[in-house]
Formats: sequence, structure tokens, C-alpha cells
Amino acid sequence: MYGRSKRLLTVVAFLLAASVCEGARIKEIAFIEGARKNYLVGYGLVVGLDGTGDKTGSVQTTTSIANMLKRLGITLDPNRLRLKNTAAVMVTAELPPFVAPGTRIDVLVSSIGDAKSLQGGTLIATPLKGPDGKVYAVAQGAVSIGGFLASGKGAKVAKNHQTAGRIPNGAIVERRVPLDLASGGWLSLILKEPDFTTARRIEDAINRAFGSTVAQALNSGTIRLSVPEELATRPVEFIASIERLVVEADTPSKVVINEKTGTIVMGENVSISTVAISHGDITVEISTQYLISQPTPFSEGETVVQPQQEVTVEEEQTRLVLLPESVTLGDVVRMLNLVGVTPRDLIAILQAIKASGALKAELEII
Repeated sequence: MYGRSKRLLTVVAFLLAASVCEGARIKEIAFIEGARKNYLVGYGLVVGLDGTGDKTGSVQTTTSIANMLKRLGITLDPNRLRLKNTAAVMVTAELPPFVAPGTRIDVLVSSIGDAKSLQGGTLIATPLKGPDGKVYAVAQGAVSIGGFLASGKGAKVAKNHQTAGRIPNGAIVERRVPLDLASGGWLSLILKEPDFTTARRIEDAINRAFGSTVAQALNSGTIRLSVPEELATRPVEFIASIERLVVEADTPSKVVINEKTGTIVMGENVSISTVAISHGDITVEISTQYLISQPTPFSEGETVVQPQQEVTVEEEQTRLVLLPESVTLGDVVRMLNLVGVTPRDLIAILQAIKASGALKAELEII
């Protein structure tokens, strides 16, 4: 176990050291303002279920069925409907930017009632609306849950989640999201991870590429772009030229810890001040033994059981390791390997180093 942990920490350090930022394309660290996905949502009904729909008495399902049938010329009392093959669902989708009417997109169908399974169901035509309340797509089709549900008397077999599924290409786009590129000759470049140093580097890279002041960093997350006159009618060509530029993105010094899984991720700029580390485990084992006193045959005595507890304390012997100031991440991991730490031990050590004020990085626990 110790050897495996040592190899794991060494490999992590090697990979992080080898991934010293050699530069990334601007399209990977930033995007044009407005050119993003939009969320759509709608309420619909899945029909054709094999008795696994919402139970009798689900008001939202019976009312929806009655309203749908009324639009088709059939009037029924919702209170008299008995439905087991229908389920009320929420339908969600992501609308990519610049899609034209007629484009098909995937949708996710999720039960909002007490249906047991959506297996074999068909979604009835459902309008999907954006945050502005307008219909941007209409979804319909057979729901795929990628599993099954089979049940009998006292037994049930299920595979995958039964109350949510997808409809590949299940929605047709009906409305285009309005977006005018380079309106007024200006564009805004938005950084995915705002950083002043990265914003300045992007500004310099764009201005060097075009030989003029085309970009201006307004803050850590926004860069204003002025479209050159020769590309005023070709904004797509201008954006494509910018996206291909390579910039070295600056990252903050941060250590991210997930205590639930024992995962640790450290950035390449993490360093520490001079600190001495000693880490060891104390194991306390409590065991119970039973002493049995049994009387001789044909006597009137009783068998007596007396429990006795034994407590054993073992302390692991460790060495005190001195880490000098401003060591690199690789040095930190390599020296901690000398202490024989596991990933979970390393979590406790990093928290203690941060508490002492020696860790020159942000410590984030998720």
C-alpha cells in the first residue's frame, strides 16, 4: 500500500510538472460574448407506458390529459380519468448559438410525478421556452432510458435510472436566438476564468498579430475588440483569426482537496515557506476475551462467563522532514514521500501547513 501511494504521488507530481503551461489557444480560454448555449424548458406528457405511469389521483397528469383532449375536441371530467400509462414530465434542452430553424437538438425528459418508469413511452409534442417566455423549439419522440424495469410478485429487476431519459434529435428548433456579431464594429471577448495577467497577455497577443490597437482589456474578464475596417464585413474571419492565437494562461496558486474521495490537485505554482513535518498514526485496538468458569459434573454450580478487555496502543515511527522555503511542487511531493504519506495523510498535512501560514497558495476543500 505504501509503495502504491508513493508511486501515485510521484506520478501526479511528474504529470503536473510536465504540464507547465506551454500556451493555449484563445478559443479554449475565452469566448465571444453572446456566442453561448441557452437553456430551454417545457412541460409535457409521456404516453404509452406499461402501467408504470403516474398513479391515479395525480392532479397535474389528469388535468393535462383533459386539457389536451379538449383541444382535440373531446371533453372529459378530469376527476373521472384513471390513468396508469401516462406520466407528467419536464423536458429540458440546450440551444446552441447560431442554430437555424429546422435544426434538431437532443432533449432530456424527467418525471415530476410518481411514475415508476418511462420505459417504452412517447413524448407528446411539447413546446420548449427560453427565459424570455418565447418558444424556441418543439420536442416529440420515443424516450430512451438505456435500461429496463421488470417486476413480478415480490421481485423486481431494474437497470439504470428509470424515471429520466433522452430523445436524441428529439426537438426541432423553431426560432433563432437573435445575435448580431460585431454590432457597431465592436466585440467583447469573455474569459472563462477571469485573471488580470491572462487578460493582459491576450490583449498583447492580439495587438501584435494585427499590428495595431485592436484589443483593450477592460477588466480581468472582458477584452474589448475593435474590428479592423478591412474585416468590417467579415466578422467571422476576424474572430477565427483571434481564436487561433496562442496565449500562456496564468493560473492562481491553488490546492484543491476532496476529502470524500481523497483526491488532491495542486497547481504548478504552489510553494511553501520553511517548515518541518512529522506525521504518524496511532492505532488503538480494543479486543474482548471471554473467561468461562464451568462447574464439575453433577454439581449444583452454574457456568460463569467473564468478559475481559485488552487495550493495545501502537504508534507508527516516523521521521521529521524539513522542507526549505520556496520549494517546487515536485520537491514537496518527493519529500512527503519520504515520510511515507498516503493521499489521505497528505490532506491532513496540507491543512496543517496552511494553518501554520507556510503554504503560499489558496487551499480549497470541496
